[in-house]
Amino acid sequence: MSTYRCPGCDYTYDESKGAPREGFPAGTGWSEIPDDWTCPDCAVREKVDFEPARVH
Repeated sequence: MSTYRCPGCDYTYDESKGAPREGFPAGTGWSEIPDDWTCPDCAVREKVDFEPARVH
């Protein structure tokens, strides 16, 4: 599983944890996140702006 970081605020999406408050349960892969999704913390950056952080 991988993680992806928002370059604007450092919010990190972790595939193993998902983002339950956003409606993505644990195990939701990055490819399953809609392309028009925005960062839930800063709402400035979109999915395309996120950078791979690490693979675990």
